Amino acid sequence: WVIKSCQFSRTTRFLTKETMNILDKITAHKRKEVEQRKQAVSIQQLEKSPLFDRQPFSATTFIKERTGIIAEFKRQSPSKGIIHPNPNIETITKGYVSAGVSAISVLTDVDFFGGSDADLLATRSFNDIPLLRKDFMVDEYQIVEAKSIGADLILLIAACLSPKEIQAFGKLAQSLGMQVLLEVHNQAELEHSICPFVDLVGVNNRDLTTFTVDLQHSYSLVNQIPNDFLKISESGISNPKTIMELRQAGFDGFLIGENFMKTSEPEKACMEFVEAIS
Repeated sequence: WVIKSCQFSRTTRFLTKETMNILDKITAHKRKEVEQRKQAVSIQQLEKSPLFDRQPFSATTFIKERTGIIAEFKRQSPSKGIIHPNPNIETITKGYVSAGVSAISVLTDVDFFGGSDADLLATRSFNDIPLLRKDFMVDEYQIVEAKSIGADLILLIAACLSPKEIQAFGKLAQSLGMQVLLEVHNQAELEHSICPFVDLVGVNNRDLTTFTVDLQHSYSLVNQIPNDFLKISESGISNPKTIMELRQAGFDGFLIGENFMKTSEPEKACMEFVEAIS
């Protein structure tokens, strides 16, 4: 396959500039936030974190050997507001692991998703399983930060990064022992963003500009993703039957967020879901 991203030297954005959508707002805010974090904690301080030298788990290995489900710990979202008030992070994440998930996605964005680095640190302290730091990565500083709080996997969203940034961020993450999940929404993002510094490719069924969900995004792109990468379908998965259909279509993993967290007992909902696909 051809790595088209290597042909790009300019910054390429896939979102229209006519309107300031929610993703634009989040990334603009995130860049300011990261600059403030840099002033508060240096790279050198991050590298002295007790977790910085730990050997990350392989998400690809866990996805192949377990259910393939990446279950999310998510407090709120811009589209749904509060999803689960006062969740018990220990009970929920341990329950996910007991159910047989392959990894846990932890939202660390504060202002838009109500998460924090503390949520990932807590999840790390309770579980020996790959953790995805789910955030809007816009600066290499955040990659080092992810390693320092115990992440094994980072998310790079093609819609808000240039091909050059994806290559640089992915290369740095891999050099630190972490893996990289590239998130795309359409054919153009896939073609322009895929590169050797990515380990998994996720198709987000949720349009981040409107937050509408359509599983057809996954079915349309699955055969366009080179088999060199694990294929992940993200968002909008609420029926065990859908997992079976997506697996038959060629997907290896499945990121499930609100479907579990919107229930009173996410860990129980996860267990029942996994039992239904076993």
